[in-house]
Amino acid sequence: MNYRKKSLEEIPEEDTSIWSCTDESCKGWMRDNFAFEHEPTCRLCESPMVRASKMLPILNNSNGDLKAIKKGVQID
Repeated sequence: MNYRKKSLEEIPEEDTSIWSCTDESCKGWMRDNFAFEHEPTCRLCESPMVRASKMLPILNNSNGDLKAIKKGVQID
């Protein structure tokens, strides 16, 4: 009766640089390569964030360095 059970494939993980929320009651975090600012604030509670690392599945960001993207339009 196990004909529906699929074998689970191992997902490769690596030690990933993240930003973690400093508020004890908030569980917010984000990958560093998906952050828009050099020192981001938490999107959930607006608290400052600190650098940390976490074992996460490998995920490639095809947008490149999001921190280098200019925000807004300069008006002369």
